[in-house]
Amino acid sequence: MDSTPAVKRAGETGVRVGVRTRSLAADRLRFVRQLGATDLFVDHADVEEEPDEFNDQDGDATLAVGRDSIPTVAELEAARARVEEAGLRLTGIQSLPYSLYGDIMFDRDGADEALDRITTLVRNLGEAGVPILGYQWNPRGVVPMRTTPVDLRGGAVGTAFDLDEIDDPDGLAPGIDRAYTEAEFWENYERFLETVLPVAEEAGVRLALHPVDPPVLESLGGIPRLFRNVENFERAMDLVPSENHGLKLCLGCFSQMGEDVTEVLRRFGERDQIVFVHFRDVVGTMPKFHETFVDEGNFDTPEAIRTLQDVGFDGVVIPDHVPEMEGDDDWRHRARGFTVGYLRGVVDAVRSER
Repeated sequence: MDSTPAVKRAGETGVRVGVRTRSLAADRLRFVRQLGATDLFVDHADVEEEPDEFNDQDGDATLAVGRDSIPTVAELEAARARVEEAGLRLTGIQSLPYSLYGDIMFDRDGADEALDRITTLVRNLGEAGVPILGYQWNPRGVVPMRTTPVDLRGGAVGTAFDLDEIDDPDGLAPGIDRAYTEAEFWENYERFLETVLPVAEEAGVRLALHPVDPPVLESLGGIPRLFRNVENFERAMDLVPSENHGLKLCLGCFSQMGEDVTEVLRRFGERDQIVFVHFRDVVGTMPKFHETFVDEGNFDTPEAIRTLQDVGFDGVVIPDHVPEMEGDDDWRHRARGFTVGYLRGVVDAVRSER
């Protein structure tokens, strides 16, 4: 096995290609290493919220993160050692599950306890040397994220969204007692930042905010869609300024918004606010779009990589929401492998231009 540290294999551009995975099983890590990826983000083990494969074929194959499961420093260090043994780097937790931040978002009775759990997680990540915690302000599983899937080239399957397929976008989502206002949500979000960011700064952990997905409407199911546009992201970054706060910049989401993706990369990259990148694309824009292969879609992939290099981005791009290809498993290993290989080729090509 190549034991060269992942960071030394990254190349001169500073752009590295990683993956997100719930499973830390040995065969999964070997496969990721064989693809040439360098960095790994762990998905929390909330099967209902993230329905990708949950492979727990041996005792240390997952890292549970949820309301009743905050990994200890020892558990995080063990996961990090397991990943590093495979020649990879454990770069972060992909995202907080809704079960951890939902009470804060809606200012429910459990908000204080949820903040305690999240700050404990941040401290543990810092002590274990895991530098990034992704999060979103989007109640997954409460409002529809996707509707009827579509066929792509060769019969591959891509996820899609069509607002016309939502029966009652103005009605309340299940479990929501009333319609909430944007002002309430901004206030609750500011409380989250004021509590968590000082802990992140002390721990040396960067928080990375993901866009709302899909970025349609100001409200859906009675729930404000705060992070649906560039302006609201700038507001989020300025609300409680911190070098430990930035974006989990999902190119697919900004593509869905109809934004010029390279301009978004430049806008936040020049402010050093891109923590890591979800590299995916769609065809169409809100209120109707579908996801596709990384070599197709609304924006130009090589130009996006060039822009990341131009702004001095030193971090990880990871495939996200890949299509389902013939013979894929639930993690969609074939489509993920294709995407990793394609992105590595583009990164190398852009590097050779310079």
